[in-house]
Amino acid sequence: MTTVGIVTGAGRGMGLECARSLVGRVDRLLLVDLDERTVTGAAGELAGRGAFVEPFVLDITDRDGLARLAARARELGTLRAVAHAAGISPTMAGWRRILTVDLVGTALLAEALRPLATRGTAMVCFASMAAMFGDTEPRPEVEAVLADPLDGHFVERIREAVGPEIEDPGMAYTWAKRGVHRFVQREAVRVGPVGARVCSVSPGIVATPQGKQEAEHHPSMKALVERSALGREGRPEELAAVVAFLLSDEASFLTGVDVLVDGGVRAGLAARA
Repeated sequence: MTTVGIVTGAGRGMGLECARSLVGRVDRLLLVDLDERTVTGAAGELAGRGAFVEPFVLDITDRDGLARLAARARELGTLRAVAHAAGISPTMAGWRRILTVDLVGTALLAEALRPLATRGTAMVCFASMAAMFGDTEPRPEVEAVLADPLDGHFVERIREAVGPEIEDPGMAYTWAKRGVHRFVQREAVRVGPVGARVCSVSPGIVATPQGKQEAEHHPSMKALVERSALGREGRPEELAAVVAFLLSDEASFLTGVDVLVDGGVRAGLAARA
């Protein structure tokens, strides 16, 4: 059996580290990114290690492109591992685009790859520590909308359910990542009968170019790091190691859950409450 891995957002940061961690764990590796230059460079680096790596330029919200990605994965072999790290943060776009890429895009990718799922297939979707901050009380009207991110009017419906505050990019990001948590739970039930698994991972503050950009606009991030249990930022390879474990056979009884990898930010805040 020829095994296939897919990493989205693979051109840089945590996505690239996830791709590096999968070299040698799968026979064929597809690197997906919107930026052709960076993903081609990443593929060249990893191919230099003797791996079969292929770049795939794609907007994760493009249904036709996702169909081509699924078809290519099927051509190459049996889908074994998917690390979905593609996404955008609050300083990168407006609220609508954030919801569309970070949540709707996650659901679209899972929908496209679902027919390829089989026993041993595992997927990890990137959420965020941000999903656990702010108003975390259950809101049935919001939960009902989050349950169906592929609804054609999803963005308008979530705006109506949450209210005008979601037009703040940071708030949109929080709700998008909460939606990822909930989507993973539902997706785990959908693919479980064939023996496939789906989890999410919620990074804290990690030293990546994207993380640096957010920190420059949000000084409060420095305070969170200082108050965390470890008192430092995470490294991309630390997140990739967690993702590699979740994708491995050693995690064969883990599905439908989120793993918080925040260096003890929440623990630090709770201890000081």
